[in-house]
Amino acid sequence: MTAETPSRPEGQDSGKSSFYAKTAKIYAREVKGRFATLRIYAVFALLGLYYGLPWLPWDGRQAVLFDLPARKFYIFGWVFWPQDFFFLALLLIIAALALFFFTALAGRLWCGYACPQTVWTETFMWIEHWVEGDRNARMKLDKAPWSAGKFRKKLLKHSLWALFALWTGFTFVGFFTPMHDLAARLWPFDWGPWETFWVFFYAFATWGNAGFMREQVCLYMCPYARFQSAMFDKDTLVISYDAERGEPRGSRKRGTDPKAAGLGSCVDCTMCVQVCPTGIDIRNGLQYQCIGCAACIDACDDIMDKMNYPRGLIRYTTEHSLLHDVPHVIRPRMMVYGGLLLALTIGLLVAIALRVPLQLDVIRDRNALYRMNDEGLVENVYTLKIINMDEREHRYRLGVSGVPGLKFTQDPGEIRVGSGEVFDLPTRVSADPEELKAASNEIRFDLVSVDAPKLKTVTAGRFLGPARH
Repeated sequence: MTAETPSRPEGQDSGKSSFYAKTAKIYAREVKGRFATLRIYAVFALLGLYYGLPWLPWDGRQAVLFDLPARKFYIFGWVFWPQDFFFLALLLIIAALALFFFTALAGRLWCGYACPQTVWTETFMWIEHWVEGDRNARMKLDKAPWSAGKFRKKLLKHSLWALFALWTGFTFVGFFTPMHDLAARLWPFDWGPWETFWVFFYAFATWGNAGFMREQVCLYMCPYARFQSAMFDKDTLVISYDAERGEPRGSRKRGTDPKAAGLGSCVDCTMCVQVCPTGIDIRNGLQYQCIGCAACIDACDDIMDKMNYPRGLIRYTTEHSLLHDVPHVIRPRMMVYGGLLLALTIGLLVAIALRVPLQLDVIRDRNALYRMNDEGLVENVYTLKIINMDEREHRYRLGVSGVPGLKFTQDPGEIRVGSGEVFDLPTRVSADPEELKAASNEIRFDLVSVDAPKLKTVTAGRFLGPARH
Protein backbone atom coordinates (compact mmCIF):
# COMPACT_ATOMS: atom_id res chain seq x y z
CA MET A 1 0.00 0.00 0.00
CA THR A 2 1.33 3.41 -0.84
CA ALA A 3 -0.05 6.78 0.18
CA GLU A 4 -1.74 8.44 -2.77
CA THR A 5 -1.07 12.06 -3.66
CA PRO A 6 -4.26 14.10 -3.83
CA SER A 7 -5.18 15.28 -7.30
CA ARG A 8 -4.77 18.94 -8.22
CA PRO A 9 -7.99 20.95 -7.95
CA GLU A 10 -9.50 21.84 -11.28
CA GLY A 11 -8.30 25.13 -12.61
CA GLN A 12 -5.09 25.25 -10.58
CA ASP A 13 -2.04 26.27 -12.57
CA SER A 14 0.17 23.20 -12.99
CA GLY A 15 3.23 25.41 -13.12
CA LYS A 16 2.72 26.69 -9.58
CA SER A 17 2.79 24.75 -6.34
CA SER A 18 0.69 25.54 -3.30
CA PHE A 19 0.82 24.38 0.27
CA TYR A 20 -2.93 24.82 0.52
CA ALA A 21 -5.35 23.38 -2.01
CA LYS A 22 -8.73 25.06 -1.94
CA THR A 23 -11.47 22.48 -1.67
CA ALA A 24 -15.24 22.51 -1.79
CA LYS A 25 -17.21 22.29 1.44
CA ILE A 26 -17.72 18.71 2.56
CA TYR A 27 -21.24 17.62 3.42
CA ALA A 28 -20.74 14.34 5.24
CA ARG A 29 -23.78 12.07 5.24
CA GLU A 30 -24.92 10.63 8.54
CA VAL A 31 -24.15 6.93 8.80
CA LYS A 32 -25.23 4.18 11.17
CA GLY A 33 -23.43 0.96 11.98
CA ARG A 34 -21.14 -0.75 14.44
CA PHE A 35 -18.23 1.65 14.00
CA ALA A 36 -20.53 4.70 14.11
CA THR A 37 -21.92 3.36 17.39
CA LEU A 38 -18.39 2.87 18.70
CA ARG A 39 -17.57 6.49 17.82
CA ILE A 40 -20.68 7.69 19.65
CA TYR A 41 -19.62 5.78 22.76
CA ALA A 42 -16.11 7.25 22.47
CA VAL A 43 -17.46 10.81 22.06
CA PHE A 44 -19.74 10.53 25.09
CA ALA A 45 -17.04 8.91 27.22
CA LEU A 46 -14.35 11.47 26.36
CA LEU A 47 -16.63 14.51 26.57
CA GLY A 48 -18.05 13.13 29.81
CA LEU A 49 -14.54 13.01 31.27
CA TYR A 50 -13.67 16.47 29.99
CA TYR A 51 -16.82 18.22 31.20
CA GLY A 52 -17.34 16.12 34.33
CA LEU A 53 -13.92 15.91 35.98
CA PRO A 54 -13.73 19.58 37.07
CA TRP A 55 -17.03 19.17 38.94
CA LEU A 56 -16.02 15.96 40.71
CA PRO A 57 -15.21 16.55 44.43
CA TRP A 58 -12.35 14.72 46.13
CA ASP A 59 -11.39 15.13 49.80
CA GLY A 60 -12.94 18.57 50.01
CA ARG A 61 -11.42 19.86 46.80
CA GLN A 62 -11.66 19.44 43.06
CA ALA A 63 -10.62 15.97 41.86
CA VAL A 64 -8.47 17.28 38.99
CA LEU A 65 -7.05 20.79 39.38
CA PHE A 66 -3.86 22.33 38.03
CA ASP A 67 -3.34 25.17 40.49
CA LEU A 68 -0.63 27.17 38.74
CA PRO A 69 -0.37 30.07 41.24
CA ALA A 70 0.14 27.62 44.11
CA ARG A 71 2.26 25.32 41.90
CA LYS A 72 0.14 22.34 42.92
CA PHE A 73 -1.32 19.77 40.54
CA TYR A 74 -4.13 17.72 42.04
CA ILE A 75 -5.04 14.44 40.36
CA PHE A 76 -7.51 12.60 42.57
CA GLY A 77 -5.56 11.49 45.65
CA TRP A 78 -2.17 12.65 44.37
CA VAL A 79 -0.61 16.08 44.67
CA PHE A 80 2.26 16.88 42.34
CA TRP A 81 4.67 19.81 42.40
CA PRO A 82 7.03 21.30 39.79
CA GLN A 83 9.74 19.08 41.28
CA ASP A 84 7.75 16.08 40.02
CA PHE A 85 8.33 17.05 36.38
CA PHE A 86 9.93 13.63 35.91
CA PHE A 87 6.48 12.02 36.07
CA LEU A 88 5.14 14.32 33.36
CA ALA A 89 8.08 13.55 31.10
CA LEU A 90 7.57 9.82 31.64
CA LEU A 91 3.83 10.18 30.94
CA LEU A 92 4.54 11.96 27.64
CA ILE A 93 6.95 9.20 26.62
CA ILE A 94 4.28 6.59 27.42
CA ALA A 95 1.70 8.54 25.38
CA ALA A 96 4.06 8.67 22.40
CA LEU A 97 4.81 4.95 22.63
CA ALA A 98 1.09 4.19 22.91
CA LEU A 99 0.50 6.19 19.75
CA PHE A 100 3.26 4.26 17.94
CA PHE A 101 1.94 0.93 19.23
CA PHE A 102 -1.69 1.42 18.21
CA THR A 103 -0.73 3.02 14.90
CA ALA A 104 1.44 0.05 13.99
CA LEU A 105 -1.36 -2.27 15.12
CA ALA A 106 -4.44 -0.70 13.51
CA GLY A 107 -3.59 2.59 11.81
CA ARG A 108 -5.09 5.87 12.89
CA LEU A 109 -7.27 4.68 15.77
CA TRP A 110 -6.42 7.84 17.70
CA CYS A 111 -7.56 10.10 14.86
CA GLY A 112 -10.78 8.22 14.20
CA TYR A 113 -12.05 7.82 17.74
CA ALA A 114 -10.17 9.86 20.35
CA CYS A 115 -8.57 12.96 18.81
CA PRO A 116 -10.11 16.17 20.26
CA GLN A 117 -10.57 17.51 16.73
CA THR A 118 -12.58 14.42 15.80
CA VAL A 119 -14.60 14.41 19.03
CA TRP A 120 -15.63 18.08 18.90
CA THR A 121 -16.19 18.03 15.13
CA GLU A 122 -18.50 15.04 15.56
CA THR A 123 -20.47 16.98 18.18
CA PHE A 124 -20.74 20.09 16.02
CA MET A 125 -21.91 17.95 13.09
CA TRP A 126 -24.65 16.43 15.27
CA ILE A 127 -25.86 19.94 16.10
CA GLU A 128 -25.69 20.91 12.43
CA HIS A 129 -27.66 17.84 11.38
CA TRP A 130 -30.29 18.47 14.06
CA VAL A 131 -30.81 22.09 12.99
CA GLU A 132 -30.35 21.98 9.20
CA GLY A 133 -31.26 18.40 8.34
CA ASP A 134 -29.47 15.63 6.48
CA ARG A 135 -26.81 15.98 3.80
CA ASN A 136 -29.16 16.84 0.93
CA ALA A 137 -31.08 19.35 3.07
CA ARG A 138 -27.86 21.10 4.09
CA MET A 139 -26.63 21.31 0.51
CA LYS A 140 -29.98 22.68 -0.62
CA LEU A 141 -30.04 25.21 2.22
CA ASP A 142 -26.55 26.54 1.42
CA LYS A 143 -27.39 26.92 -2.27
CA ALA A 144 -30.71 28.66 -1.57
CA PRO A 145 -30.86 32.48 -1.45
CA TRP A 146 -31.03 34.12 1.92
CA SER A 147 -34.49 34.14 3.45
CA ALA A 148 -36.03 34.42 6.92
CA GLY A 149 -36.09 30.63 7.25
CA LYS A 150 -32.46 30.22 6.23
CA PHE A 151 -31.40 33.04 8.54
CA ARG A 152 -33.23 31.45 11.49
CA LYS A 153 -31.57 28.07 10.92
CA LYS A 154 -28.11 29.55 10.52
CA LEU A 155 -28.59 31.77 13.57
CA LEU A 156 -29.80 28.83 15.66
CA LYS A 157 -26.92 26.61 14.53
CA HIS A 158 -24.23 29.18 15.25
CA SER A 159 -25.85 30.11 18.56
CA LEU A 160 -25.77 26.48 19.68
CA TRP A 161 -22.19 26.15 18.41
CA ALA A 162 -21.20 29.31 20.31
CA LEU A 163 -22.86 28.15 23.54
CA PHE A 164 -21.20 24.75 23.31
CA ALA A 165 -17.83 26.37 22.52
CA LEU A 166 -18.19 28.77 25.48
CA TRP A 167 -19.01 25.86 27.74
CA THR A 168 -15.88 24.15 26.42
CA GLY A 169 -13.73 27.21 27.13
CA PHE A 170 -15.29 27.63 30.57
CA THR A 171 -14.55 23.98 31.39
CA PHE A 172 -10.97 24.33 30.15
CA VAL A 173 -10.30 27.21 32.55
CA GLY A 174 -12.04 25.16 35.27
CA PHE A 175 -9.10 22.76 35.21
CA PHE A 176 -6.84 25.63 36.35
CA THR A 177 -9.20 27.70 38.51
CA PRO A 178 -11.49 25.89 40.98
CA MET A 179 -14.67 25.27 39.00
CA HIS A 180 -17.14 26.20 41.74
CA ASP A 181 -15.30 29.47 42.38
CA LEU A 182 -15.20 30.23 38.64
CA ALA A 183 -18.93 29.53 38.32
CA ALA A 184 -19.76 31.62 41.39
CA ARG A 185 -17.97 34.63 39.89
CA LEU A 186 -19.78 34.34 36.57
CA TRP A 187 -22.63 36.54 37.84
CA PRO A 188 -21.94 39.23 38.62
CA PHE A 189 -19.06 38.95 36.18
CA ASP A 190 -15.89 38.96 38.26
CA TRP A 191 -13.35 36.93 36.29
CA GLY A 192 -9.75 38.01 36.06
CA PRO A 193 -8.27 39.12 32.72
CA TRP A 194 -6.46 35.83 32.09
CA GLU A 195 -9.50 33.75 32.98
CA THR A 196 -11.62 35.82 30.59
CA PHE A 197 -9.04 35.62 27.83
CA TRP A 198 -8.65 31.84 27.98
CA VAL A 199 -12.38 31.14 28.18
CA PHE A 200 -13.08 33.14 25.04
CA PHE A 201 -9.89 32.13 23.23
CA TYR A 202 -10.52 28.42 23.78
CA ALA A 203 -14.18 28.89 22.83
CA PHE A 204 -13.20 30.68 19.63
CA ALA A 205 -10.67 27.97 18.76
CA THR A 206 -13.29 25.25 19.33
CA TRP A 207 -15.90 27.12 17.29
CA GLY A 208 -13.48 27.70 14.42
CA ASN A 209 -11.80 24.28 14.33
CA ALA A 210 -14.89 22.13 14.82
CA GLY A 211 -17.36 24.37 13.01
CA PHE A 212 -15.44 25.56 9.98
CA MET A 213 -11.94 24.15 9.54
CA ARG A 214 -12.79 20.54 10.39
CA GLU A 215 -10.91 18.34 7.91
CA GLN A 216 -8.53 21.20 7.09
CA VAL A 217 -7.03 20.82 10.57
CA CYS A 218 -6.33 17.15 9.83
CA LEU A 219 -4.99 17.78 6.33
CA TYR A 220 -2.87 20.89 6.83
CA MET A 221 -2.29 21.56 10.53
CA CYS A 222 -1.81 18.13 12.10
CA PRO A 223 1.75 16.76 11.69
CA TYR A 224 0.60 13.23 12.53
CA ALA A 225 -1.15 12.95 9.16
CA ARG A 226 2.20 13.47 7.46
CA PHE A 227 4.34 10.93 9.28
CA GLN A 228 1.83 8.28 10.40
CA SER A 229 2.34 6.19 7.24
CA ALA A 230 5.98 5.71 8.27
CA MET A 231 4.70 3.56 11.14
CA PHE A 232 2.61 1.34 8.86
CA ASP A 233 3.82 -1.95 7.49
CA LYS A 234 2.21 -4.73 5.47
CA ASP A 235 0.70 -6.22 8.63
CA THR A 236 -0.93 -3.03 9.92
CA LEU A 237 -4.72 -3.13 10.04
CA VAL A 238 -5.94 -0.27 7.88
CA ILE A 239 -9.24 0.55 6.22
CA SER A 240 -8.98 -0.77 2.67
CA TYR A 241 -11.14 -1.34 -0.37
CA ASP A 242 -10.92 -4.87 -1.77
CA ALA A 243 -10.34 -3.99 -5.42
CA GLU A 244 -10.04 -7.64 -6.44
CA ARG A 245 -13.58 -8.27 -5.26
CA GLY A 246 -15.07 -4.87 -6.09
CA GLU A 247 -13.82 -4.28 -9.64
CA PRO A 248 -15.07 -3.70 -12.21
CA ARG A 249 -17.55 -1.50 -10.42
CA GLY A 250 -20.91 -0.51 -11.84
CA SER A 251 -24.57 0.02 -11.02
CA ARG A 252 -27.06 -2.82 -11.22
CA LYS A 253 -30.44 -3.90 -9.87
CA ARG A 254 -30.79 -5.32 -6.40
CA GLY A 255 -30.14 -9.05 -6.29
CA THR A 256 -28.11 -9.10 -9.52
CA ASP A 257 -25.39 -11.76 -9.55
CA PRO A 258 -22.22 -9.72 -10.11
CA LYS A 259 -20.35 -12.60 -11.74
CA ALA A 260 -23.15 -13.20 -14.24
CA ALA A 261 -23.20 -9.48 -15.04
CA GLY A 262 -19.43 -9.35 -15.43
CA LEU A 263 -19.13 -6.90 -12.54
CA GLY A 264 -17.52 -6.73 -9.15
CA SER A 265 -19.34 -6.21 -5.86
CA CYS A 266 -18.97 -2.41 -5.92
CA VAL A 267 -22.18 -0.82 -7.18
CA ASP A 268 -20.48 2.58 -7.55
CA CYS A 269 -23.01 4.25 -5.26
CA THR A 270 -20.36 6.65 -3.87
CA MET A 271 -21.81 6.26 -0.37
CA CYS A 272 -18.30 5.66 0.95
CA VAL A 273 -17.35 9.10 -0.37
CA GLN A 274 -20.50 10.83 0.88
CA VAL A 275 -19.99 9.72 4.48
CA CYS A 276 -16.25 10.48 4.60
CA PRO A 277 -15.52 13.49 6.85
CA THR A 278 -12.43 14.35 4.79
CA GLY A 279 -14.11 13.79 1.41
CA ILE A 280 -11.76 11.12 0.02
CA ASP A 281 -12.59 8.06 -2.04
CA ILE A 282 -11.22 5.04 -0.18
CA ARG A 283 -11.41 3.07 -3.43
CA ASN A 284 -8.39 5.01 -4.66
CA GLY A 285 -6.20 3.29 -2.07
CA LEU A 286 -4.60 4.31 1.20
CA GLN A 287 -4.36 8.09 1.52
CA TYR A 288 -2.90 10.27 4.24
CA GLN A 289 -6.21 12.18 4.45
CA CYS A 290 -7.98 9.08 5.83
CA ILE A 291 -8.46 9.51 9.58
CA GLY A 292 -9.55 5.91 10.15
CA CYS A 293 -13.09 6.71 11.33
CA ALA A 294 -14.50 3.64 9.49
CA ALA A 295 -17.61 5.53 8.33
CA CYS A 296 -17.03 4.13 4.85
CA ILE A 297 -17.10 0.58 6.25
CA ASP A 298 -20.52 1.14 7.83
CA ALA A 299 -21.88 2.74 4.66
CA CYS A 300 -20.55 -0.01 2.39
CA ASP A 301 -21.77 -2.79 4.69
CA ASP A 302 -25.25 -1.25 4.60
CA ILE A 303 -25.23 -1.27 0.79
CA MET A 304 -23.92 -4.83 0.70
CA ASP A 305 -26.79 -5.90 3.00
CA LYS A 306 -29.32 -4.27 0.68
CA MET A 307 -27.77 -6.00 -2.34
CA ASN A 308 -27.60 -9.36 -0.52
CA TYR A 309 -23.81 -9.41 -1.00
CA PRO A 310 -21.32 -10.42 1.69
CA ARG A 311 -20.04 -7.61 3.88
CA GLY A 312 -16.40 -6.57 3.92
CA LEU A 313 -15.88 -4.95 0.52
CA ILE A 314 -14.38 -2.11 2.57
CA ARG A 315 -12.95 -3.36 5.85
CA TYR A 316 -10.10 -3.31 8.30
CA THR A 317 -7.47 -5.54 6.77
CA THR A 318 -3.75 -5.76 6.04
CA GLU A 319 -1.84 -5.55 2.80
CA HIS A 320 -0.70 -9.14 3.29
CA SER A 321 -4.33 -10.25 3.58
CA LEU A 322 -5.30 -8.43 0.38
CA LEU A 323 -2.40 -10.19 -1.38
CA HIS A 324 -3.55 -13.52 0.09
CA ASP A 325 -0.45 -13.79 2.26
CA VAL A 326 -0.47 -14.76 5.92
CA PRO A 327 -0.72 -11.67 8.17
CA HIS A 328 1.42 -11.42 11.30
CA VAL A 329 -0.13 -9.49 14.15
CA ILE A 330 2.66 -10.45 16.58
CA ARG A 331 5.85 -9.17 14.98
CA PRO A 332 9.12 -7.64 16.24
CA ARG A 333 7.90 -4.06 15.98
CA MET A 334 4.80 -4.79 18.05
CA MET A 335 6.82 -6.70 20.64
CA VAL A 336 9.29 -3.82 21.02
CA TYR A 337 6.56 -1.16 21.28
CA GLY A 338 4.42 -3.31 23.57
CA GLY A 339 7.33 -4.30 25.82
CA LEU A 340 8.54 -0.72 26.23
CA LEU A 341 4.99 0.53 26.79
CA LEU A 342 4.29 -2.09 29.45
CA ALA A 343 7.62 -1.56 31.21
CA LEU A 344 7.30 2.24 31.30
CA THR A 345 3.67 2.12 32.43
CA ILE A 346 4.51 -0.25 35.28
CA GLY A 347 7.53 1.88 36.13
CA LEU A 348 5.42 5.05 36.27
CA LEU A 349 2.79 3.44 38.51
CA VAL A 350 5.43 2.00 40.84
CA ALA A 351 7.29 5.32 40.99
CA ILE A 352 4.09 7.19 41.87
CA ALA A 353 3.12 4.56 44.47
CA LEU A 354 6.56 4.77 46.13
CA ARG A 355 6.82 8.52 45.77
CA VAL A 356 7.79 10.37 48.96
CA PRO A 357 6.48 13.96 49.12
CA LEU A 358 9.75 15.16 50.57
CA GLN A 359 12.94 16.27 48.89
CA LEU A 360 16.33 17.20 50.28
CA ASP A 361 18.94 18.92 48.13
CA VAL A 362 22.49 19.27 49.41
CA ILE A 363 24.49 22.20 48.03
CA ARG A 364 28.09 22.36 49.12
CA ASP A 365 29.81 25.73 49.61
CA ARG A 366 32.23 26.04 46.72
CA ASN A 367 34.01 29.10 48.04
CA ALA A 368 36.18 26.94 50.30
CA LEU A 369 37.02 23.25 50.01
CA TYR A 370 37.24 22.85 53.78
CA ARG A 371 38.64 24.59 56.85
CA MET A 372 40.13 23.57 60.19
CA ASN A 373 38.19 24.91 63.18
CA ASP A 374 39.47 25.79 66.65
CA GLU A 375 38.94 22.23 67.85
CA GLY A 376 41.23 20.83 65.16
CA LEU A 377 38.32 19.31 63.25
CA VAL A 378 37.80 19.47 59.49
CA GLU A 379 34.71 21.52 58.74
CA ASN A 380 32.59 21.69 55.53
CA VAL A 381 29.79 24.20 54.89
CA TYR A 382 26.53 23.24 53.16
CA THR A 383 23.17 24.74 52.29
CA LEU A 384 20.37 22.19 52.65
CA LYS A 385 17.13 22.80 50.76
CA ILE A 386 14.20 20.96 52.35
CA ILE A 387 11.12 20.78 50.11
CA ASN A 388 7.89 19.70 51.81
CA MET A 389 5.58 18.49 49.03
CA ASP A 390 2.88 17.27 51.40
CA GLU A 391 -0.45 18.98 52.02
CA ARG A 392 0.37 19.92 55.62
CA GLU A 393 3.23 21.29 57.71
CA HIS A 394 5.76 18.82 59.12
CA ARG A 395 8.51 18.86 61.75
CA TYR A 396 11.78 17.23 60.78
CA ARG A 397 14.97 15.96 62.39
CA LEU A 398 18.22 15.95 60.47
CA GLY A 399 21.07 13.49 60.82
CA VAL A 400 24.42 12.98 59.11
CA SER A 401 26.56 9.84 58.75
CA GLY A 402 29.19 8.22 56.58
CA VAL A 403 32.37 9.12 58.49
CA PRO A 404 33.05 8.02 62.11
CA GLY A 405 32.42 10.90 64.48
CA LEU A 406 30.79 13.06 61.80
CA LYS A 407 28.49 15.64 63.36
CA PHE A 408 26.84 19.02 62.89
CA THR A 409 28.92 21.84 64.36
CA GLN A 410 25.66 23.21 65.71
CA ASP A 411 22.65 20.91 66.07
CA PRO A 412 19.88 22.28 63.81
CA GLY A 413 17.26 20.87 66.18
CA GLU A 414 13.67 20.42 65.05
CA ILE A 415 12.95 21.98 61.66
CA ARG A 416 9.45 23.17 60.75
CA VAL A 417 8.60 23.31 57.05
CA GLY A 418 5.19 24.39 55.77
CA SER A 419 3.23 22.76 52.98
CA GLY A 420 4.90 23.50 49.66
CA GLU A 421 7.68 25.46 51.35
CA VAL A 422 11.31 25.34 50.25
CA PHE A 423 13.31 25.77 53.46
CA ASP A 424 16.96 26.83 53.21
CA LEU A 425 19.15 25.59 56.07
CA PRO A 426 22.80 26.72 56.18
CA THR A 427 24.79 24.25 58.26
CA ARG A 428 28.33 23.10 59.06
CA VAL A 429 29.51 19.52 59.39
CA SER A 430 32.77 18.57 61.10
CA ALA A 431 34.85 15.41 61.50
CA ASP A 432 38.19 14.29 62.97
CA PRO A 433 40.81 14.43 60.16
CA GLU A 434 42.21 11.10 61.42
CA GLU A 435 38.88 9.43 60.52
CA LEU A 436 38.95 10.60 56.90
CA LYS A 437 39.97 7.83 54.52
CA ALA A 438 40.42 10.08 51.50
CA ALA A 439 40.43 13.71 50.41
CA SER A 440 36.80 13.28 49.26
CA ASN A 441 34.42 11.15 51.32
CA GLU A 442 30.81 10.25 50.67
CA ILE A 443 28.42 11.13 53.48
CA ARG A 444 24.65 10.87 53.95
CA PHE A 445 22.12 13.40 55.17
CA ASP A 446 19.07 11.71 56.71
CA LEU A 447 15.86 13.70 57.02
CA VAL A 448 12.87 12.20 58.84
CA SER A 449 9.57 13.70 59.91
CA VAL A 450 8.94 13.74 63.67
CA ASP A 451 5.14 13.69 63.27
CA ALA A 452 5.08 11.22 60.34
CA PRO A 453 8.02 8.77 60.63
CA LYS A 454 7.26 7.18 57.26
CA LEU A 455 8.04 10.51 55.64
CA LYS A 456 11.81 10.40 55.26
CA THR A 457 14.54 10.73 52.68
CA VAL A 458 18.30 10.29 52.33
CA THR A 459 20.61 12.40 50.18
CA ALA A 460 24.29 11.81 49.54
CA GLY A 461 26.94 14.49 49.72
CA ARG A 462 30.73 14.89 49.61
CA PHE A 463 32.91 15.75 52.60
CA LEU A 464 36.34 17.13 51.73
CA GLY A 465 39.44 17.10 53.88
CA PRO A 466 43.24 17.04 53.70
CA ALA A 467 44.74 14.39 51.43
CA ARG A 468 46.05 11.28 53.19
CA HIS A 469 49.69 10.33 52.54
